[in-house]
Amino acid sequence: MNQNASSIIIVKNLVKKFRDFKAVDDISFEVKEGEIFAFLGPNGAGKSTTIKMLTTLLKPTSGRLVLNGNNPVDNKKETRKSFGIVFQDTSIDDNLTAYENMYFHAVLFKVPKDIRKKMILELLKFVELDERKGDLVKTFSGGMKRRLEIARGLLHNPKILFLDEPTLGLDPQTRNYIWNFIREINRNEGMTVFFTTHYMDEAERIADRIAIIDHGKIIASGTAKELETQTKTNSLEEAFLTLTGRTIREDEASSIDRLRMMRKMRRR
Repeated sequence: MNQNASSIIIVKNLVKKFRDFKAVDDISFEVKEGEIFAFLGPNGAGKSTTIKMLTTLLKPTSGRLVLNGNNPVDNKKETRKSFGIVFQDTSIDDNLTAYENMYFHAVLFKVPKDIRKKMILELLKFVELDERKGDLVKTFSGGMKRRLEIARGLLHNPKILFLDEPTLGLDPQTRNYIWNFIREINRNEGMTVFFTTHYMDEAERIADRIAIIDHGKIIASGTAKELETQTKTNSLEEAFLTLTGRTIREDEASSIDRLRMMRKMRRR
């Protein structure tokens, strides 16, 4: 990462409320062009809600957002050209082939017809799915689906790649395989990568900088070493536990889940 690079993502005093619940609570941060930036936090911390606002899927309650010079609230169309995204839950069509999924994305993002097929085939080869291009996605493993989603997210040459818990539920070998792809894209293309995770080892190994978020607030940020120094600990895991607490919060729902529960309660 170029230390003198300008900020491609700017977030100022961002707030998102769902009725009385504040999912994101006045957060500010910047991500430099070409940087790999990690949002690290426990379940329900506000990671996915933040990424949904950055990618135009949720409207902020208040605050300022800038992506590649565009405002995601006022200029959704131009903003969406700037990024690719891999969602936490798979969004590819199981009843289409790998090639068909890529093709429909290319049409949606107006990839020029004369280079469409060439780009699709090159990206499928890059994620080592070229030999399965004609197979239905429902026959793919979880890791293969993730690789296809990454390829699809890169099809329109975005400047930013968003990854929301991209390796959740995958085995260690597949996780490592996917991160090798991401690092290669970042290194060769200079693409900015913004990912959310609750895996400490991923944040420590992959990210240039890390922001730790909990209860909707950013409570610390910096490199893994800087976070260890700030908390006087010897590992990122210890720093994380020092900052967020050591009690198990498996019963905490995400902010979106909380919203769904509130809606159900109002219907009763």
